[in-house]
Amino acid sequence: MRKLVLFAHISLDGFAADTDGSLGFLSYTHELQQFADELVKTVGAPIYGKHTYQLMAGYWPTVLIDPTASQHQLDHARWVEQIPKIVFSTTLARADWSNTRLIKDNVVEEITQLKQQAGKDLVIFGSPGLAKSFMQLGLIDEYQLTLHPVILGKGIPLFDSHTSMTKLTLLTSKALGSGVVTLHYTAQQ
Repeated sequence: MRKLVLFAHISLDGFAADTDGSLGFLSYTHELQQFADELVKTVGAPIYGKHTYQLMAGYWPTVLIDPTASQHQLDHARWVEQIPKIVFSTTLARADWSNTRLIKDNVVEEITQLKQQAGKDLVIFGSPGLAKSFMQLGLIDEYQLTLHPVILGKGIPLFDSHTSMTKLTLLTSKALGSGVVTLHYTAQQ
């Protein structure tokens, strides 16, 4: 049975992006890239909310035709182009990016069916709005967070007053040289 994993970068004060939706606060180093690359190896299907999907679909296909793209960028662009992707949105009319399935309703049933399929995990990449909705529904099995050494003061929160209490068990943690701490939790059922 597959798990639904949330992978998110957050500031020390819990923001997943600044007020413009930017991730410019990330302390992205080679060490963090290696961590993300290892996580990508566990992914059977990326899960996106509408806004993250639109950002990804607008960016990664352009990397494939960018003569200045690094080998790492090209490898990731090829991977994300080929892997089955799932976007959850009630307002998106269609999802035209290759191998993308749009789910508009019956979220709990759809996630339950997806989890019962064989294969690697379902991983939500960022998508704080979708993540909060899934947290409220008790659908997230694991949290893979990178905690960045910055206080934003304001931005798009990953957790808010509508987030239900969920007890977590720490599976692993690691302090990176940049001051980023990786945290891997499982939700207690």
